[in-house]
Amino acid sequence: MLKDKQLTMREPESIPEVAAEIYVSGRVQGVFFRQFTNDVATHLGLTGYVQNLFDGRVRVVAEGSQEKMNKLIDKLHSGPSLANVENVNVNWYEPTNEFRDFKVKH
Repeated sequence: MLKDKQLTMREPESIPEVAAEIYVSGRVQGVFFRQFTNDVATHLGLTGYVQNLFDGRVRVVAEGSQEKMNKLIDKLHSGPSLANVENVNVNWYEPTNEFRDFKVKH
C-alpha cells in the first residue's frame, strides 16, 4: 500500500532574456513586412517594436528568450510572401525590459 506523498512544486527555472536590434534589408517596405513581424513577435510573446527606416530597411527591436528570438530571426529571413529579404543583421545586447508588448512604430 502506497502512502500519500506530498508533492512539492519547483520554481520554474529562470530563462535568460536577451535583446536584439535587427536590421532587415531588401524589398521589405510596402510588402506588409512590419505587420508580418508584429504578428510573429506577438505570437511568440516578444516585446519591442518594428519600424521602417528612411533608407529602405526595416528595424526590429525585440526582447525575450533566446529560443523565441531565434524563431523570430528565422522568420525575418523569409518575411511575408511579397518580400525579398537580402540581409538580416542582428546586434545582441542586454535587455532593458522597457517594453510591455510588441508594436508597429509609424
